[in-house]
Parts: sequence; C-alpha cells; structure tokens
Amino acid sequence: MADRGASAPSLPDDWPAHPDPILALNRMGSFDWDLATGLFHMDAQAHEVFDLRPDEYDGRPESLAARIPAAEGRRLDTVVAQAIKDGSENYGVYFRARRRDGTLRWTHTQGYIRRDDDGRPRRIIGIVRDATQELGDSAARRLQDAQDAARREQTNVVQLTTAALAHARTVQDVIDVLKDTHGLTHLGATSLVMGLVEAGRIRLVAEGPAGSFVPGTLVTGIEEPYPMSEVVRTLTPRFIESPGEFADCYPILWPHLADLHITAAAYLPLIVQGRPIGAMGLLYSDRDRFAPEERNVLVALGSSIAQSMQRAMFYEQEKDLASSLQQAMLPRTIPSVRGADIAVRYRAGTAAGSLGRDIGGDWYDLIPLPGGRVGAVIGDVQGHDTHAAAVMGQLRIVLRAYAAEGHTPAAVMARASVFLHELDTDRFATCLYAEVDLSTGVVQVVRAGHIDPLVRDADGGCGRATVEGGLPLGLSAEFGSLDYPVGIVELDPGATLLLCTDGLVEQPGADLDDGMRTLTALIADGPDDVRDLADRLIEMAEERGGDDDVAVLLLRRRGLDTPHSGGRLQQHVAPGDPEGLRAARHLIRTAVRTWDAGGRADEIELVADELVTNALVHTEGAAVVTLRVLTGGDRRLRVEVEDTSSALPRRRDPGEAGVSGRGLLLVDRLTDGWGVEARGGGKCVWCEFVVADGD
Repeated sequence: MADRGASAPSLPDDWPAHPDPILALNRMGSFDWDLATGLFHMDAQAHEVFDLRPDEYDGRPESLAARIPAAEGRRLDTVVAQAIKDGSENYGVYFRARRRDGTLRWTHTQGYIRRDDDGRPRRIIGIVRDATQELGDSAARRLQDAQDAARREQTNVVQLTTAALAHARTVQDVIDVLKDTHGLTHLGATSLVMGLVEAGRIRLVAEGPAGSFVPGTLVTGIEEPYPMSEVVRTLTPRFIESPGEFADCYPILWPHLADLHITAAAYLPLIVQGRPIGAMGLLYSDRDRFAPEERNVLVALGSSIAQSMQRAMFYEQEKDLASSLQQAMLPRTIPSVRGADIAVRYRAGTAAGSLGRDIGGDWYDLIPLPGGRVGAVIGDVQGHDTHAAAVMGQLRIVLRAYAAEGHTPAAVMARASVFLHELDTDRFATCLYAEVDLSTGVVQVVRAGHIDPLVRDADGGCGRATVEGGLPLGLSAEFGSLDYPVGIVELDPGATLLLCTDGLVEQPGADLDDGMRTLTALIADGPDDVRDLADRLIEMAEERGGDDDVAVLLLRRRGLDTPHSGGRLQQHVAPGDPEGLRAARHLIRTAVRTWDAGGRADEIELVADELVTNALVHTEGAAVVTLRVLTGGDRRLRVEVEDTSSALPRRRDPGEAGVSGRGLLLVDRLTDGWGVEARGGGKCVWCEFVVADGD
C-alpha cells in the first residue's frame, strides 16, 4: 500500500477500545486509514491476519512490506487509487499475504471511503480477513493457472527471440533482431546496448537509446567501472532496480542516462563455452524490479543470444577469409588498354546455411596482346568453396599464359581444358574467351559451356551475340571433344561488349532466356559510361540477392587515335569443318573492309581463300589463317596460312582444260610478294599486298 505520509502514531477519538465481537468471531480484523497523516491503524485481529506482533508494527503502511509482496502491494494501491479517483464509496479486493514462515495465504480486504463536504477523501475504514478457506481449491487452481500462463509467456519470449535469431548471419543481423521494435517488445525492454570482447577490451557495437552515447566508451577496458565491464569480469548478470542504484553504482555512466527515464536495467554476460565474448544491457523505463522468473528468462535469453553472436562472429571471420582468398585469386589491377574503356565488378554470393565460406570460382581477366589486341576472359568454376577458388586461380593463370604465348582463341580454350582435366580435381568450369582487335573491331569468341556475350551498340541498342559453344573446360578433355568453334562478333566504335557469369542472369525457377532478355533491356537503358553501367548491374544483383557469385567485364571500344595502325587477326580451321571455313572467310572479309584495303579487297579475299583451301585439301591437319597490317614504309596487308605439313607447295601447269594447279599462279600474279617459311613441324605460306592509306 502506498505511503500517504508519516507522523507519530495516535488513535482517532472514535476508534473502538474493543472491536466488534462479531468481527472477531468471523476472524475479521478492522483498520482505520487516516489519509491526511498516512497512519494505518489496525486492531489485534488485523494484526493476527497479517501474522504480526504488536511490537512489529508502528502504524505506517510501509511496515507491512514484509507481509505483502511488492506485486500484490502495487495491485492494492491501484485498486484503492482507482476507487478514490472514481468517487466510489467502497472497494474490495483479494490479495496474497506472506506469513511468518514465508507461505502465502489468500486475504480479503474491504474498505469504505469517507469524504468531507467537498468530496475529498479523508479516511478509509475497513476490514481484513483470512480468505484461504473461502477460496480453497479454486484459488489454488487459479494461482496455478496464472503461474502456468506466466511460464508459457516466458517460454514464448525465449522461443520468439531464438527463432528470430536463427536467421541472423552477421553481428549486425543479431543486433537488428534485438533492436527491432518487436524484438524489444518480446524482451520487455526500451532499448539495447551491446559490446564484444576484442583483445582484452570491450568494443561497443550497439549504443542503446538515441543520444545516450557516453564519450570514451566506444572501446573500454574490462577493469573499468561500467556495468558491461563488470559482468564480463565476473561472468555474473547484474540487475539494477532503481535510478538511485544506477547512480550509486555507476556514477560515470548514469549522468548520460538520467534524462532518458531509465528506471531499471539488466546487464548480461554473453558466455560461450565458459568464455565471455561480450555483454548485453537491456534498459527499461517501466519497471522497478526483476522477479526470479524474469531473471531466469533473461539469463536463458543471454545464453541463446551469446550462441547466435558467436555463430555470427565465426561467419564474419570465415567470410573475411573467403573474400580475401577470392580477391587474391582475381587480378589485383586491370591494365589500361589504348582504345578501350574497361570496367570489371565482382559480387560474392550468399549461400544459405554456409558458415561464411560462400566463396565461388567466378573470375574475370583482361590480357593485353600484341598488335592492338586484348583478350577478355570470364569464367566460373563449379562449386562454392575454397577449393573452387583455388582451381579458379590456377585456371586463370594458365589461360593468361596460353593467350600470351600467341595461341589462337580455340587453342587457348582447348589447352586450358586439358590442364583442368589433368589437375586431379572433380571440378569443371565454364568459360568465355574473347580476343578483341581494337583496330578493326573484330572479336573472336570461344565459348566453353558459358552464356553468350551481349553487345550494346553506340546508339544504345543491345542484343545477344549468339556464338556456337563447346563443352565446359575439363569435360571437353575428358570426352575428347577439344575442337572449339570460333565465332566472330563485330564491335563498332562506341559499342560495348559485356561478359558475365550466370549469377547475373539466372534466378531460381526462371528461364535463362527470360533472364537474358531482362539483362538486355537493363543494359540498353543503362548509362553510357562502362563504370556506371557496371555499378548498375551489381546493384541489381545486390537487390535481387541470390546464392551465386557474379562477375562482370565490360569493354567499350573507343576507336584508336590512328585508325590504320597495325593489327592482327587469327582463325583456326579444322579439316572437314565447313563452319570453321565460313568463319575464316567472314574474318577475312571483315578485316579487309575494316582495314580499308580499297580496290585490292577482292584480290586479298580471293588469295586468302585460295591459301586456306589449299591447306585443307593438300594436308591432313588443320589450318590457321592470320591477317596482319604492317606499318613502316609502305602500308601492307599480310596473309599467313599455317599447316602441319612439311611438304612445300609447288607450281604446276594446269593445261588448257585443267581444273586445278592455278592456285599458286593466282597468288604469284595478284600479290606484291609471297613465300613459304618452315614452322616447327609444319610450314607457313604467306603473301603481302601493298595498300596505300585511303586507297
């Protein structure tokens, strides 16, 4: 019951010297509560109801605190205050009183409120009686039901919070779950503060109420006089049940909280396997005590939160390690290429259920090549683990080495597949290699199980460059299918070539073609600058989420300052491969037109086609056709056709009716020079055409 004031105890004039025998016979005691003085007079029977000796009671309501539990006292005060406020004449309420031996017994009180002429309450006269027999088993059942409901509520709090924390992966996720409005509601707290132990100190990761940050507490020592330091040091929870207790125990901290209406706090150590990893503080503005059951619930929650936080810390450590490994495997820098704007981006996936090892084998690379050419690579090793990243790093290195050695795009891919097959790993990889001649805009593309590239024109139109592909790297070597077709894509000045891994396109349950159409539309509407466009694509991937990594390489052809500078194109043609022969003829035609051969275009196409055909007809192996622009002195266009036969070509007299034998005559008549060079186990037939600028 509330303290209404205090003075020397004295009985009112009309207080009966002898209580009513009827009251005594019914085991009822009487009281007279003087609201002006705050004195609460009880007769002998009332003393017996409360199990008090006369010398244990001084007439002040607070002296009953030993007999009335705090929660029951608050409920009594609420009933009396409401009756006074409503103008009621009486009230009645059941409550539990604690006997001398500590047991609780049901008690009933009924009071009559006396008011003065102005309606102001002056006195309350009433009775108290033992109601244990009256309530009997029904009260016990109600009490048991109330206790069961309280336990269910506590269990529900633990379950709700634990369920929410099950989806938290990072330290910030854990903090967000606990600071979320519903999370704090479950805990019954106003706000949260949290710190993690790092190198013998506590680093603050959640600051608590807005405006409550204490300067100098971002990192604190475990021995400093703060509640989080104390619980970490002692491994014991600390419950603060009044502002005064807070101010007395933590005078440095309290001035920063005094204006925030904090009435209580619970500080819990976060302990995992007997070791403190941090501490958490729950701040309250509507309570002044923690019942034993509430303390048990908070301690249990602290253990659950500690486990979630430890899991989140492990996840972040593993993720940092994986990210570092991934970055170490990717190129540290992308070289600047004269005549092109380059942008690369990488986004790590978030594989569900992983412990942070969500690292994939996606990679990109840019390889400067002689003659104004550049090799662009995009690839994806199967799997999402450190082994995939390790395989990716090795594969990236050998691809770069094969390309730098001067092998054709098809040979680069075939050699890389053999390497992966012999690496003693069960992983395969998809890959796309594009060799771009920036002087001509001709792009030779080889695809090993990878998705097609996209090309955005200078005017903004975007389309899918469909290129025939081969098996993924590793599989093509295993199944003996190493002949990779080479596709030709023309990249005009201002056009952009996009290479990406399937994480940018594929979505669970969606068709790949639909994903490509969506990506094509996004690129068409995207910014012109390749860096801004790359950022836009990664932002889209971030918004969509997903388990797969994303690698992106964008190359925009600017056009060289000297448009007729030297260039080099190369095409591999396998025997009995009409598609390869057609691609070679397309390459020759494109190069002649791009390099502005003028009036000699038809001659060059005819001679180059003749040399390729001779190599395929008169030898058993493949042919490699190479076209170059030679500068210095006269500007010349050089055609080379290499094969694996050591037999030299020879002139023959076809006669008047012959259908063969005229090939070398055409070469000799139409070119400005030709010859044969030995090349290891084969030979190279070459010829040159003088092509003047603007011819």
